[in-house]
Amino acid sequence: MKQAIYSVYVILPVILLWGAKFTGPKKFNEEFLSLRQTKAFQGFLAICIMLHHIAQKTCASWIQPQSRIVHGLDIFVDMGFLLVSVFLFFNGYGVYKSFHSKENYLKGYFKKRILPVVLALYTTTFIFFVVRLLIGEKMDGRQILLYLTSLDLCNPNTWYVIVLPFFYLFFYISFKLFKKDGLAVTSTTLLVVLYMLLGTRINHNDYWIRGEWWYNCVFLFPVGIIFAKFENKIIPHVQKFYWAYLALFLLAYYPIRVGTGIVGNMFGYYGEGWLPQEIIVKNREITVLAQSVLCTWFVMCLLLLGMKFKIGNKFLDFMGKITLEFYLIHGLYVELFGWQFDGGVKSPHHIKYVIVYVLVVFALGLPSAILLKSLHDVILGKKKAQPLFDIKVNKLVLNNKDQKKDKTA
Repeated sequence: MKQAIYSVYVILPVILLWGAKFTGPKKFNEEFLSLRQTKAFQGFLAICIMLHHIAQKTCASWIQPQSRIVHGLDIFVDMGFLLVSVFLFFNGYGVYKSFHSKENYLKGYFKKRILPVVLALYTTTFIFFVVRLLIGEKMDGRQILLYLTSLDLCNPNTWYVIVLPFFYLFFYISFKLFKKDGLAVTSTTLLVVLYMLLGTRINHNDYWIRGEWWYNCVFLFPVGIIFAKFENKIIPHVQKFYWAYLALFLLAYYPIRVGTGIVGNMFGYYGEGWLPQEIIVKNREITVLAQSVLCTWFVMCLLLLGMKFKIGNKFLDFMGKITLEFYLIHGLYVELFGWQFDGGVKSPHHIKYVIVYVLVVFALGLPSAILLKSLHDVILGKKKAQPLFDIKVNKLVLNNKDQKKDKTA
C-alpha cells in the first residue's frame, strides 16, 4: 500500500496529455498562450500544488520529525515556488494583454482583477477560522483579530493571494500614471523588485512576508508582462531556432537547478541570531537572484514545450474554471488529515497511507472548490453563471462549449 503513492507519477502525465496533440516537427501550437490553454495548464498546476502541500506534511525533513517521514512525494517538497512562478507569469501576461485588447480596461479594474482575489482570500480564511475553533484551537481576542484579517495566516497557503492584489495594484498605478507603455512596464517591474528587496530585509516571523516563499518567485509577474509586450518579436525568433532553444533550455535546466541549490546552501535566507543583519540581507539578495533565474528558466521550458503540444481535455478545462478556489480550499483537508493542523492542534484524523491521503484531499477539495466558485459568483453579482457541471444519466458531464481563441488571460 505504501508503494501505491508512486502511481501519481503515471496519473499526472495522463491527466496532462490526455487529448493533447503534437503539432509535428515543423508546425507550432499557435494557441499555447490562449485563454483555454493557460487556464487548463493552471488547473493541472493546482493539482501539483496540492501534492506539494501533502509532500510537506509527509516527507519534508525540516517540517516533520524523522519518525513521521513517509516517502513517495519527495519530488514535490521543494517545487512550490517553481509551480507558483508559472501562475505569476500568466498573471502578468494576462493583465498586460487584457489592457491592450480591451477598451477602457482600467475602468472597473478593481472589481475585475483585485476584488475576486481578495474575496477568495477572506471566504477561505473564515472557513479555516471556523474549523480551527471546531477542532479545539485556543485563541484570545488578539489572535482572533489576526486570523480574521489574515495578518496571521488562518489559511496557511494564502501568501500568493495576498501579494497578487498588490502586484495588480502596481500594474494599475503604473499604467494609470504613465502613458508610454515602456515606462509603465518599467515602473511595474521596479515596484515588484522593490517588494522583493523589502522581503530580503524582513526576518522570518508570524505575519506578512514571513519567509522567502513570499518573494522568491514573484519576479515572474513582470517577466510575464515583458514577454507579452515583446511576444511579437520573441515568438517568431524562437520558432526560427526552436530546436536549438528547446535543447538549450531543457539540457541546462538541471545544472541551473543544482547550481541554485548550491547558492542556497552557501548563502540562503536564514542567519537570524548568528549573523549580522547586513550579511543576512546580502545573502538573501544573492539567493533570490539565483532563484529568480531558475524560475524564469523553468517557465521558459514549459512555454517551449507548449509551443509543440496543444493540451486540453474536459477535466483540465473544468479544473481551469475553479483553479483559484481549489488552490485555496484543498489545504483545509491537507491539514485535517495530516499529523497535526497548522498551529499545533492535533488533526482530527490522520490518514496513514499517502495515496489515500491524496485521494481524500482531492475528493473533498473538488466539490468544496465548486461550491466556493458558485458562492463567489453570487457575491460578485455576475450574470447567471453557466453550471460547472450537469448530472445526466448518473454521470458527470462537463460543459465544454467552444471557447474563443482568445490570447488574453
